[in-house]
Amino acid sequence: MTMTDNHAAAVHSYCQCRGGINATFNACHQTARGMGFRDLLADAEVVAESTSCIHEIFDYSKNLNNCPLLFESIKEANGHRAALNLLDRGLLCKTLGIADSELIDILAEAMANPIPTREVEDAKVLQCSMDVDLTCLPIPHHHREDGGRYMSASIIIAEYNGIRNVSFHRQLVLSKNELAARLVPRHLRTMVNEARSVGDEINIAIINGPDPLVLLAGAMSFDENLDELTVASALHQQLRGSPLPVVRLENGILVPADAEYAMQARITSRDAEEGPYVDITGTVDDIRMEPLIEVDSISHAKDPIMHVLIPGLGEHRALMGLPRAPAIKAAVSKVVDCHDVFLTEGGCGWLSSVVAISPQEKGDGVKAIHAAFAGHRSMKQVTIVNTDIDITNPVAVEWAMMTRWQPDIDTVILSGQKGSSLDPSINEDGTTAKVGFDATLSPGVSGKEFTSVL
Repeated sequence: MTMTDNHAAAVHSYCQCRGGINATFNACHQTARGMGFRDLLADAEVVAESTSCIHEIFDYSKNLNNCPLLFESIKEANGHRAALNLLDRGLLCKTLGIADSELIDILAEAMANPIPTREVEDAKVLQCSMDVDLTCLPIPHHHREDGGRYMSASIIIAEYNGIRNVSFHRQLVLSKNELAARLVPRHLRTMVNEARSVGDEINIAIINGPDPLVLLAGAMSFDENLDELTVASALHQQLRGSPLPVVRLENGILVPADAEYAMQARITSRDAEEGPYVDITGTVDDIRMEPLIEVDSISHAKDPIMHVLIPGLGEHRALMGLPRAPAIKAAVSKVVDCHDVFLTEGGCGWLSSVVAISPQEKGDGVKAIHAAFAGHRSMKQVTIVNTDIDITNPVAVEWAMMTRWQPDIDTVILSGQKGSSLDPSINEDGTTAKVGFDATLSPGVSGKEFTSVL
């Protein structure tokens, strides 16, 4: 899926922007300080050379150990830029000006106390419009095993019968105006099934590059139909001092006003092939028949930057894991003082976690293991440590196990448990075994033999 130079030049010619396109990142960054997403680019390495979004962004990132990157010139998308490797816990917290351990409590507070958004008339995401041609956007084909160019960092905002859902779904480019989206059996799939049963299509917006607080809210999953935009608004109130500003598109969908891209679209009654796709575990997911989306219009900010995360790597796993940590902490806090939770990269941000507690009595570590599994039922492994251990450092966690854990008495193995569809080793009936490691010191146990000076 490559383009001619004339085709790329056409994108620039039909992008009608009020006020023109900014020439440099620095100038654009200064005019968009409130946008949130661009704040993540402060430490990004700028790549000025012309780069293809067909494998070349992926190769460039891999060669630089997947550091934060901003690509200024995309061969297939003249006038558009691309950025990736921006979201990990440390960088996000640094950008937000909070301690790493504070993020979980802030997320939990927003989940428990959502607030309405603030509708505005003027929005950065509506500054420019372009003809509908998805092939002229910097939508990447990262892994060579993928079925084509995928939007993996874009969220879908859907409204039907008075219910709004905001969620991540990978979207494969099929043509200039068509996508196939993988919808797993959660709220949006239920919404689509309901609409199709009466012959309806669903109006949606596809959003790329919103405030990272919106990305965190969109990655959350709830048992009930909770409007994720109101959770994002609560986060925005806590960290930016005001509710989340949103603007209404012509199809009636409210979208974050300061996003980089907004596409008006419809989930149709038709299906199309979607896949293969390298999923979060790094394994290749199958081809399936999935709902076909038709894109009706595209708007974007001046000199836009598309978020193009690489599936299966750290940024993808952070988005999966960060919103699950509050549920784990809340469950563990019911049985013991819980300090922090980290969904590990080796566990794909989903299947394994490390939990830091302050045990008050013997057996608290084992209690924390059971509580953690109750807080995140897809999890397969959990390690419990004391608060002196850096739970984001796998070497420190292994050190705690090797110096504080006895396998025969500090290990919990549970059989016949609910498994995760992301785990290819689960049993045919969807069950799995789970393991928990208690690598804590019992209350009152101390001494130099248990303390590292390194």
